[in-house]
Amino acid sequence: MKKNRSILCKSLLSIAIAGVLSPLSFTNLNAEELGVISVESSTIGDRFEDKRLEPSSVSSISGDQVDRAHTENIQQMLQSIPGITTEVQSGDSVKIHIRGVENQVYMGEKPGVAVVIDGVPVFERTGRVNIDLDNIESIRVVKGGASYLFGDDALSGAVIITTKKGAGQAGYKVAAEGGSFGYQKGLARAGFANDNASGHVQVSQRKTDGYYDDSSSKADYINGKLQYYIDDSSDLQFGFESADRSKNSHGAVKGVTAAATDPTSIDSSYDDYANHFKVKLQKLFLTYNRDMASGTNLMVNTYSFSDDTNFITSPIDTISDGYNYDNDYAQVQRGVKAEYRVEGESFAWMAATDLRANTYDNHVIFGDCTGLWSGAGCVVGNDYGKNKTDEQVVAFYGEAKFRPVSDWLVTLNGRTDTIDLGYTDYLDSSLSADKNFNVFSSRLGVNYAASEKMDYYSNLSTGFRAPSVTQLFVGSNSPTHKTAANSNLTPETTLNIEFGLRRKATIMGIPVEMDAAIFQLNRKDHIQASAGQYTTSADSQYDNIGDMQSRGLELTMLGQPSKKWNWDLAYTYLNAVYTRYDEFNLQTAPIAGVCPAGATAVANSYPPYTVTNCLTPYNNAGNQVPRTPNQHINLAVNMMPAFGWMVTAEMDATSSYYADEINQIKIGGHQVVNLLVNNERKIAGYNWRFFARVDNLLNESFYNTARGSGDSNDDGVYDAEDISLVVNPGRSYTAGLTVNF
Repeated sequence: MKKNRSILCKSLLSIAIAGVLSPLSFTNLNAEELGVISVESSTIGDRFEDKRLEPSSVSSISGDQVDRAHTENIQQMLQSIPGITTEVQSGDSVKIHIRGVENQVYMGEKPGVAVVIDGVPVFERTGRVNIDLDNIESIRVVKGGASYLFGDDALSGAVIITTKKGAGQAGYKVAAEGGSFGYQKGLARAGFANDNASGHVQVSQRKTDGYYDDSSSKADYINGKLQYYIDDSSDLQFGFESADRSKNSHGAVKGVTAAATDPTSIDSSYDDYANHFKVKLQKLFLTYNRDMASGTNLMVNTYSFSDDTNFITSPIDTISDGYNYDNDYAQVQRGVKAEYRVEGESFAWMAATDLRANTYDNHVIFGDCTGLWSGAGCVVGNDYGKNKTDEQVVAFYGEAKFRPVSDWLVTLNGRTDTIDLGYTDYLDSSLSADKNFNVFSSRLGVNYAASEKMDYYSNLSTGFRAPSVTQLFVGSNSPTHKTAANSNLTPETTLNIEFGLRRKATIMGIPVEMDAAIFQLNRKDHIQASAGQYTTSADSQYDNIGDMQSRGLELTMLGQPSKKWNWDLAYTYLNAVYTRYDEFNLQTAPIAGVCPAGATAVANSYPPYTVTNCLTPYNNAGNQVPRTPNQHINLAVNMMPAFGWMVTAEMDATSSYYADEINQIKIGGHQVVNLLVNNERKIAGYNWRFFARVDNLLNESFYNTARGSGDSNDDGVYDAEDISLVVNPGRSYTAGLTVNF
């Protein structure tokens, strides 16, 4: 298996090198041929975007591609972008990781990726992306540290989603879909456009019974935009979205035996720690845009995004559907962003500000007191936790691009963030505290136009994440994972170094576009519990525990042998390892009251306190970051057998990976084939689109996710029976109809 993967890697590298070295005219280009320099915007509807002048690895997916793919979640779109790994839960909720950063966490932590919707970095309670797939105008992924534009949590990049707007939404649209496991979707949209304004309103619903027991989900959306053209050079845009979402389990089972005998997780003896989510999301924004003389643009964006999430946590072992805690989490993100941009033939620049005022209210009550972990203080309906966090961010950022000579372009970015955190605990005033951080982020990028068809690019970029209030002041509120706070934490940082090329060429007679990049990303001062991931040690606290490094190759190739068919290839080689991680402790139960040699016996930090755990220390330096396969390849072939028909065959394959930080349990790779058929035609003056999609056509058996952190079944041994697994549902079908008129 390793030999085959090595051959595949070498073959793809050979193709990339051949593309670089094949004959081309290397005539240098002057400024007029390269075009006007423009400055990248971090906000809505970038009017000046030009990938050729971008010094970082960037991938884009159009809204039309999303619409034609008819996927049930955004993961199915993102797998065609190299460098991305995703964790899918029930419905369309997805957690996104880039270049191996934060692949080891799997609860509600931030993903280390800035998720930006209509110019606003959005953090949702679960750390996942909840987006209406039917309202996407474009998806743009920037890899490497991206805090120079987006601030906090852009450790490894940003996923920038722009929602639909403009005259293209005029008219009417209705759509209906159905598929396996009770999947249904309905959509209706109405829009208009004239010389003074354009706008639309769209309503949709997606729901599914789910493959897994208790894995039903539902998402109702209403969204829209109104764009008013003030004059020939300015407009005002109002956008809104309201979402009502619910989801239950994501189908995890405990251990490989249960995965084989109970793949749908119908055995209720193992329940997700957090469950029965009910989420209300609301997004409102107002944007003013004005184009002025000499390529100058002013943009001001104001917004209010809210997230009110209710859920239950801590399943009770003795009652199949009982949970210890009822949670009500409400957050509001409000802010103003303003950017002033100037373009030119030899110099372009941007000056901007980002002001945020965010609040996070958390209220937890006892929902059941019959479990093992609640203790004598448990009274059903009483408060377990009640607190509020106020977050104020004042940031200034800018970008400058200039040509020192005609075929070179230099990009400089800088951003300074002042983050003030205020925490109020309504049950314990001694925990209330304040903290502030000042962090500077930057990027230095260079582009070299070697010829009309080949460009080299390189960048040095940084990212950061400030410690959270929980890590600083509170510790974990989870009764099963007690971790002490640490007010002396420093922000995590990343440094990304990247070299790449973009090339148009002819390889074996086929016109090809290629984007290849090699990179190294170093992460410093990673914050985690000192005793190990999700460990119940009484002396554990949050600390800047260690460092990691990701190195790899990312390759995108687009080929079109004829007008009748084309292909898209995305390949990733990733080697993500811990370079410092000497305080991991594997937790196991004692066997016959005795801990194994080398382990330390500690009392549980939750009732009954008499039970003892065994903690065996590991130095994980040099280990692979879990859930980061070394190789991932996605190949899509699009064929047009007749007018109005499009057939897409997709192959997605990954190599093996480790499920845990100590690299003890390895999960095999898999190869999946998907098939999509689209047919478009005009009937009675209306545009009709029919589609049918089959995912996992060959019914491949594999795990969607695999994760392990300790002896979860308390038998004293950590093995493959302790890991949490989500089994892939196997072959599934979707079909539907869309009518535009």
